Amino acid sequence: MEDKNCQILFEYLKSIVYDTPDEKPGLEGLESPYKRLGQGMEVLERWLEEMRTYSTDLSKGNLSGTLPSEENPLCMNLKNLHASLNHLTWQAKQVAAGDYSQQVSYLGEFSEAFNTMIAQLKEREAQLKAEKEAVEKQADILHSYNELLLELTRKQREWIIIVDVESKDIVYCNKRVVGYEEIADKEFCINCRNRLPFLEKILYWEDREQIHAWEACDGNRRYYRVTTFPLEWKKRKAYAHILMDVTDEKLEARYLKDKAYHDGLTGIYNRMYFEEIMHKILQEKEQVVLGYLDLDCLKTVNDQYGHGEGDDYILRFVSTVKKYFRTTDIFARIGGDEFCLILNNISSKVAEEKLDSAMREFQGFRDKKYIHGFSFGVTKIQGKDETRDLAEIIKEVDAAMYQCKRKNKELYKRQQEGIYENPGD
Repeated sequence: MEDKNCQILFEYLKSIVYDTPDEKPGLEGLESPYKRLGQGMEVLERWLEEMRTYSTDLSKGNLSGTLPSEENPLCMNLKNLHASLNHLTWQAKQVAAGDYSQQVSYLGEFSEAFNTMIAQLKEREAQLKAEKEAVEKQADILHSYNELLLELTRKQREWIIIVDVESKDIVYCNKRVVGYEEIADKEFCINCRNRLPFLEKILYWEDREQIHAWEACDGNRRYYRVTTFPLEWKKRKAYAHILMDVTDEKLEARYLKDKAYHDGLTGIYNRMYFEEIMHKILQEKEQVVLGYLDLDCLKTVNDQYGHGEGDDYILRFVSTVKKYFRTTDIFARIGGDEFCLILNNISSKVAEEKLDSAMREFQGFRDKKYIHGFSFGVTKIQGKDETRDLAEIIKEVDAAMYQCKRKNKELYKRQQEGIYENPGD
């Protein structure tokens, strides 16, 4: 009978240990001396079940599960662990809130790892804070720089227009008026459509070149040099157009060009212009008549009456010749006393007749103590059939002029005796 009781208790203990409550034998069959032991084993079963439930919750991180009974001695260490985990959880929350003073000393190797992590987090926070301050400082500098740059662009003479590629809207103009604060001349923005007849070209610009420079003119004869290039404006494709008013520059260039091409005394063209236009005529095979004129007696007038009188003599000659030709004809001084005429749409015969008339009028002046006169030669430049170069043309027309000069010398001799002893330099 003793073996039977022991067998029942053994099977019960095994079911408790291996948690197989369905297999535990009934304790009602125990004899009286063994029933007390069976009741103790039932308490042990309850404690073990509490310990299993409690440890399972802890292993899953559930710190708010059902607590074991206070009299359960098997859960004492688990309760200590539970308290430690609760405190560690609170410390972790403090660390998450930025309190890096937390330290753990009650969890052995874990404490060392936790404390090392806290130190690293504290160091990393200091680095991030320093980086944040540096970034914020840089952002402030960039913001100030951008504000300064925008202000500078508003003050610049250049007109900066940025156009969205898709919408064709002007998304930025440095001359725009913002709110009640007038940043620049209103005419540049409010009236830009009136001021810029070429605005449509700017709005609908399409060009694959990275940068393109071009010129445009508004309705008021103002000239602009425009530099256009693609860019990204606030994450959208756009074109930037920088307009520089170059009207004064063009006028200055035109003035300098005119000055470079004109004779300082007479105001007619000079040798530089004459040679350039003649090379163009010969290159493009144009038909023109060339007249070559030599002002007689200039050296004698300068020597006997001074260069001031000589200048008056030249001016009277130029004025006389210009009366017989059109304003579209090219009259040039190519030397001190050498002049050329380039005549379009005229025959050589008509050109000679006009020059002869001008020569006779000039020779007719009698209000000075010296003889007035000039000699000339004429040649036809044949266009496509022309084979001579400029030097050969000048040589031939110069020879024709000397024939006229020889005749004029005879004329001068017959003029008033004593006015000029050796006419025809």
